[in-house]
Amino acid sequence: MLDNRHKIIVSNLRKNYSLFELNENELPNNPISLFEKWFNQAVESEVDEPNAMTLATCSKDGKPSARIVLLKEFSSDGFIFFTNYESRKGIEIISNPNVALVFLWKELERQIRIVGFSEKTSREESEKYFYSRPIESQIGAYISTQSSVLTSKEELFKKFEGIKKQCKNNKIPFPENWGGFRVVPNEMEFWQGQPNRLHDRIVYSRNKNDWSTKRLYP
Repeated sequence: MLDNRHKIIVSNLRKNYSLFELNENELPNNPISLFEKWFNQAVESEVDEPNAMTLATCSKDGKPSARIVLLKEFSSDGFIFFTNYESRKGIEIISNPNVALVFLWKELERQIRIVGFSEKTSREESEKYFYSRPIESQIGAYISTQSSVLTSKEELFKKFEGIKKQCKNNKIPFPENWGGFRVVPNEMEFWQGQPNRLHDRIVYSRNKNDWSTKRLYP
């Protein structure tokens, strides 16, 4: 039962944004360049986990799903994250490669929405990143049948300690069901908060060999 003595009126929560503007005459031709600029500013501003992004997927029968994952690399080719290919998100991406990403950097009053398609990274790329991780993270990925039912937390710890002892002086085997996805963008929207909810929204859309831009109503 809700305690009405401390009830928060959600509809009264609001903030007026005023830190930056986003103007057409300052836009680079390529949205990846603007993403890099904003991402570097987020890091320099000590935004908490600036590489955290919402990943939205959809099953074959049209049921959407979203969760937070961590960006591990980006370039003109796309945005890379790593996961278990047999997890819910892995299965959904393989069956329906159309995905969306959202970055929220509230400290800078900014968000970026990315729409595109996913493709697996190469085995070489996946292995390179896997073995760059701390050994504990490697073990975690190796033992996890991600998204399947876990009987108890103790079972997970037991598996972890077992592999840790077993591979004490040996390399952790690379999990065949684990690797990266690269999200190749077709559309990228940059949102900059503005006073009075008159926010700046600039959308880049991919053409054959370049990008076009347009401003949207907030």
